Amino acid sequence: MLTDAPPAGADEPPASARQDELKRFRSAGRGFWSHIPDREWNDWRWQLKHRITTLEQLERLLPTLTPEERAGTVLANHKLALAITPYFFNLIDPADEHCPIRRQVIPRLEETLTAPWEMTDPCGEDSHSPVPGLVHRYPDRVLFLVTDRCAAYCRYCTRSRLVSNASGYDFHPQFDRQLEYIARHSEVRDVLLSGGDPLLLSDEKLENLLSRLRAIPHVEFVRLGTRIPVFLPQRITPALCAMLRQFHPLFISIHSNHPRELTTEVREALGRLADAGIPLGNQSVLLRHVNDDPVVMKAHVQKLLLCRVRPYYLYQCDLIAGSAHLRTSVRRGLEIMEALRGHTTGYAVPLYVIDAPGGGGKVPVSPEYVLSRNKDRVVIRNYEGRIFEYPEALDGTPLFKAAGPAEPLELI
Repeated sequence: MLTDAPPAGADEPPASARQDELKRFRSAGRGFWSHIPDREWNDWRWQLKHRITTLEQLERLLPTLTPEERAGTVLANHKLALAITPYFFNLIDPADEHCPIRRQVIPRLEETLTAPWEMTDPCGEDSHSPVPGLVHRYPDRVLFLVTDRCAAYCRYCTRSRLVSNASGYDFHPQFDRQLEYIARHSEVRDVLLSGGDPLLLSDEKLENLLSRLRAIPHVEFVRLGTRIPVFLPQRITPALCAMLRQFHPLFISIHSNHPRELTTEVREALGRLADAGIPLGNQSVLLRHVNDDPVVMKAHVQKLLLCRVRPYYLYQCDLIAGSAHLRTSVRRGLEIMEALRGHTTGYAVPLYVIDAPGGGGKVPVSPEYVLSRNKDRVVIRNYEGRIFEYPEALDGTPLFKAAGPAEPLELI
């Protein structure tokens, strides 16, 4: 049992501060692009065309670039390309080297350092790939990779070997072979479209792919994994939402790590998806100096609910090569889970998981709430540390009568 979780209410801001936070549901504005007309700024293609991709652009837009960031940017294209949309770049605090937005997207020299236990493919996807672009690791579902491109590149990306093609992986999806494999395997009922980011496909290409998947009788459930609503909310157009709603049941998992990412633009984009009847979940990665703090994480999950998004997974950072400076400990993750469970609504509490290195799949990790079991009871604790008994036989069958005098409880 962890003993340093905050007591109930210890991290609650004053009611007035909470109301101010709700009112501040806004982005940082246009910054260096304040002269750009609304028509262009709100065009997702304009945003992609004007991404920050070079050291020269970074030095001009971010004069406080550190030596570590400058060196990391010079070397970035040997591993994972640099790309940041103007919209997302505006969320960076230029005065704060440890800005949680900055740490996620600006390269650092530490990316060139690889520990012995780090891997290029930490989730073992390539070893579970029966055809190029398809990963079949779990019995009834497959990962369908549609592209190697993203609107912006997270520096901790678990597929950095593949996305942006900076490392020469030379990924080319083969939709016909991928779809043919799914059609031949009737056990596959769930398909997750990911990449890269599937929402970088045009509406027409994505509609065609979804139509072909829906034509396979045993495919019941289709999901999209995307960070587009956070990196590029302008992409979530009414036309896109109208197209997607044809393919229910369709679920979308977004990726947000910090409350600062959930701006007015993001909230409105997510609202359009939710209004199209698409259930939304969020997957966060636990990152050092980004969200490895109970107060930050609590603010984030509560803000996600305001955006009509259910916190789904909190991932321990994968052992991707060059990510040690962004990883925090499993113990810290458990402390954060302790600070969420019971201290906020259960809808806001994600499942904390480790993707077992080498391809073992997602393993749930949680604080210990079951303290002991004996012949007639299970001893549990709640979020306050109080001890309770649940009557149950050791083999799990219900009890119909007491087995004898209860033994005194001992705190463990």
